[in-house]
Amino acid sequence: MAMTEMATPVNAEPPEDIAVQPRVTIVAPMKNEADNVGSLADEIGEACAALAPFETIFVDDGSNDRTAEVIDETVARHPWLRRVSHAQSCGQSAAIKTGVLHARAPIICTLDGDGQNPPAELPNLIAPLLTDRSGRLGLVAGQRIGRQDTWSKRAASRAANSLRAWILRDATRDTGCGLKAFRRDAFLALPFFDHLHRYLPALFKRDGWEIAHVDVTHRAREHGASKYTNFGRAIVGITDLFGVWWLLRRRKVPTIASRSDEL
Repeated sequence: MAMTEMATPVNAEPPEDIAVQPRVTIVAPMKNEADNVGSLADEIGEACAALAPFETIFVDDGSNDRTAEVIDETVARHPWLRRVSHAQSCGQSAAIKTGVLHARAPIICTLDGDGQNPPAELPNLIAPLLTDRSGRLGLVAGQRIGRQDTWSKRAASRAANSLRAWILRDATRDTGCGLKAFRRDAFLALPFFDHLHRYLPALFKRDGWEIAHVDVTHRAREHGASKYTNFGRAIVGITDLFGVWWLLRRRKVPTIASRSDEL
């Protein structure tokens, strides 16, 4: 599992007129998604209006199209939107971590920047965390139903998910879904590596958090092209899978017997 060095972001500071602490931060990693920026932002605004105050961070992962420029144009009509840009592409997990690091809310919700994750699903993922009174719920993982991908992509995903579930015992049907909501502090405590986003249920469970699952819809990509291939995913997936298995086995959580300030 190769560690990924993230480039220095720009446009990270929130606007001065945002004085209210947001309840939720929506993070969307983007690479060459200029044609999807405007519609995705509009849908997020509509879906999350009832969750206000909220903020959204679009992380431009070293795009070589007009993604950054279009985000800045979109900020003009959506003051809750910010851009953070990587100087070079670092991958989806690094983009998610950059967004989380710059988030101001205690709850984070992620979705893919390609428009295939309907923003209308965001409130369904966020609600369990907002209403949790136990303090033990760490992650709400979306699981796609009715996937609008090619047959080969769906078949490869089913095979990968079956193998992962068998080895990691994470009780999650679809870890590749970009729709996830989680506690910011819990995410930042996880060990970071490339492709981390595909193993969040197992890693949150490893740290003692409860996991919830929500079925979510899926739709076809309208603009742009996928950044992944089945072969590429398979090669890195095998290494990552056994790396995560090792992390799970090596986790040791000490039980505190006593402290000097209690004596």
